[in-house]
Amino acid sequence: MTPAKTEPVEHTISTRGGDVRLIDAGSGPVLVMLHGGGPGASGVSNYHQNLDALGSRFRVLLPDQPGFGRSYRPTEIDLAEKSITQITVDALIEVLDKLGLETFNLLGNSLGGAAAIALAQQYPDRVARLVLMAPGGGWLPFGPTPTEGQKEMFRYFNGEGPTLKKMRTFISVMTAEPKRWEDTAQARYEASLEPSHVEFYHRLNRHFTSRHGMDPLWHDLNKIKSPTLLLWGRDDRTITLEGAHMMLKYISDVQLHVFGNCGHWVQLERQAEFERLVQDFLS
Repeated sequence: MTPAKTEPVEHTISTRGGDVRLIDAGSGPVLVMLHGGGPGASGVSNYHQNLDALGSRFRVLLPDQPGFGRSYRPTEIDLAEKSITQITVDALIEVLDKLGLETFNLLGNSLGGAAAIALAQQYPDRVARLVLMAPGGGWLPFGPTPTEGQKEMFRYFNGEGPTLKKMRTFISVMTAEPKRWEDTAQARYEASLEPSHVEFYHRLNRHFTSRHGMDPLWHDLNKIKSPTLLLWGRDDRTITLEGAHMMLKYISDVQLHVFGNCGHWVQLERQAEFERLVQDFLS
């Protein structure tokens, strides 16, 4: 029997680092969805189009990760003490503990995929099933780095700062068919103008430079015990498909689905197939 759908509720939950904002929608088994780290990113901006379908089967939690959306912005001191991935993991565990959620399904894309990997490594008994979409950290690139998509993320806030033209360029690298996402470009551009978000992104770029990129989570992929579904766009120019090889080799219970004519945003570019695959896998 399909659980009754509930209206989305916004929570603001205090953690040791600061307040974390999340959207709580739907009913059923818990699915935590972590967004990527591009300009203007948040839980809602990345996954709002998926809420109706997934909320009909699951209780979907969309947190804004520290630094993004309406959640707190880690300071220079915070980022010197811990990686942004570990900051997110620590905040998320606090949030889930305060919500009384011992076990949950977990999904992450890009920067959020790195946090999902790290959480599944550190708390293997709490993650029932894991969905990773071109995740950071679990990937050892075979080609030149930074990748084309990573370069666009660094460029976006530099120089003259955010512009709609830059956002369109960014989305042209993130997706395989950018002309379909003009409304997304406008919305993400407007979200990226929030002053504290701009300030934080400069800190984040310096953080990645000092740490030489994402945490090397691929060292401990064997610690992931959750059944894992990898979703990847064949034409991803940010975290390229070759990165799946290491996860396929070292995660014990793993499967991969590749989408042709699809870039870095599977949940948007292949929305219906993404929702069906996630529902089937988690069910």
